[in-house]
Amino acid sequence: MFLDELERANRVARDCLKAALPTFGPMAEPMAYAVQGGKGLRGFLVIEGAKLFGIGDDRSRFAAAAIEAMHACSLVHDDLPCMDDDDLRRGQPTVHVKWNEAVAVLVGDALQSIAFELVADPAVGPGDVRGDLCVSLAKGAGGEGMVLGQALDLAAETADIPLTLDEIIALQAGKTGALFEWSACAGARMAQTDIEPLRKYGEALGLAFQIADDILDIEGNIETVGKAVHKDETAGKATFVSLLGMERAKSRASELVDEACDALTPYGDKAGSLRDAARFAISRKN
Repeated sequence: MFLDELERANRVARDCLKAALPTFGPMAEPMAYAVQGGKGLRGFLVIEGAKLFGIGDDRSRFAAAAIEAMHACSLVHDDLPCMDDDDLRRGQPTVHVKWNEAVAVLVGDALQSIAFELVADPAVGPGDVRGDLCVSLAKGAGGEGMVLGQALDLAAETADIPLTLDEIIALQAGKTGALFEWSACAGARMAQTDIEPLRKYGEALGLAFQIADDILDIEGNIETVGKAVHKDETAGKATFVSLLGMERAKSRASELVDEACDALTPYGDKAGSLRDAARFAISRKN
């Protein structure tokens, strides 16, 4: 049931994003390539979170497409040799491998621009709602969020002393968590109501998702995960698993899922799909 709901939401977000992509010119093919595949979990959070407030796909699909565009931007840039240096993503060659580094930089830049174009679409709602979505997305994706997390990650690679657990939590709150928080809160922002319960949900879910990623880097395989594994372990990089141990990391991920589900209490049974999403975040195989 949940996987069917996830696929439906993913299709809604992907169709909206596809319609926003260029259809001709040198950027059309690499941009379409960069956004293909993926689970669409962030877009799902937008669409399901909006449903809590009676907001349908006709409005939420733009924000869902926007966060998938921003997420794709982050992956394209993270995969570059100057960042995480990955050759494989979602089971396919990364953009800079299939084309070149310059194309990959431009693809990421263009996808970021499309994300803001999408949340600014008049169909999303009144101007103040669109403005709030744009500003909050800029903060979540920029130097106070995702970009900050990536910068901290790069700095940690050259540091003499491995990161502490608190430092890793702060790093991942930006690199991974910020976009999850935005996704979870987008519906409440569109409804112009209190975002705090969904912010707490997104915060806990984002951290649980990252712990699951660290676990997959150890227990997963390249065929299932769709990207290189054992990279952090080989590099001697501090992760949740290296600091907590495998069993404690799994236990902490479960605790975070419980925290995420508890944060949804104000919404009662209406938030069932969001609870399922939190459980899925730590049970996935890729």
